[in-house]
Amino acid sequence: MTPNPLSDALHFLVKPAWPTAVYWLLLIGSIAIALYAWRSIPSQRSWRNVGDWLCRFFIGTMWWQQTLWKIPPLYTDNPSDPLNSGLHYWMTREGQSAAFPLLGDFVNHIVLPNFYFFAPIVYVLEVLTAVSLILGLFVRLWGWIGALQVLNLWLGLYNANGEWPWTYFFLLVLMVIFALHRYGRSLGLDAIIRERTANLRTKTGSGALADRWVNVLT
Repeated sequence: MTPNPLSDALHFLVKPAWPTAVYWLLLIGSIAIALYAWRSIPSQRSWRNVGDWLCRFFIGTMWWQQTLWKIPPLYTDNPSDPLNSGLHYWMTREGQSAAFPLLGDFVNHIVLPNFYFFAPIVYVLEVLTAVSLILGLFVRLWGWIGALQVLNLWLGLYNANGEWPWTYFFLLVLMVIFALHRYGRSLGLDAIIRERTANLRTKTGSGALADRWVNVLT
C-alpha cells in the first residue's frame, strides 16, 4: 500500500517500540482533553473547534513521526550506519544544499563537527513541537518555534535534488497559522488553562500577571 498519513499513523500505533507507547499516551491524552474541554467549557462546543483540533492533531502526529527516524542515542533508524542515515545524513544534505553559503558553512563547520551536541537539541525541539500540537499546550509559542524549525529545513534543503521546496513552505505556513490563530484554544489544554485563569481572575480579582503569561504562551 502506498503510504499516506492515516496508514503511517496506524503503522506506528502497533509498531513494537517505546515511542509507540508514548504516542498512545499522547493520542489518548488528546482525546481526553478534547472531551473534557467540550463538556466543561460551553464556548468550546462547536464544529469549528473540532476541525481545528483535528488539523492540529494530525500535523502534531506528522511531527511525531518525523522524530522516529532520528531516535537517540545515534539519532537514526539505522544504527548499523549512523553517519549515512538518519539526522546526520540530512544535516550533511543541508550543508551541501543550503540556500546561501553562510548557512552551508555553518552546518559544515559548526554543526556537523559537533553533531552530538546539536542532535539532541533538534530531537527535543521536534518532540516538544509534536507534544504541543497533539495536546494543544502552549501552541502559540511552539507554533512559532516549529515555524523556525521548518524555515531551517526549507533554507537548508533549498537546492537539494528531489526535494520540492513548497513542501516545507506549506508546513511553515501551517505552523504560522497555528500560532496566529492559537489552535491550542480549540479543544486543547490551552483552552482549559485560559478558562481557569479567567475564572480565577473573576473570583479573586487578581491574576493579571498570570493572564498576561497565558496570552503570551497560548
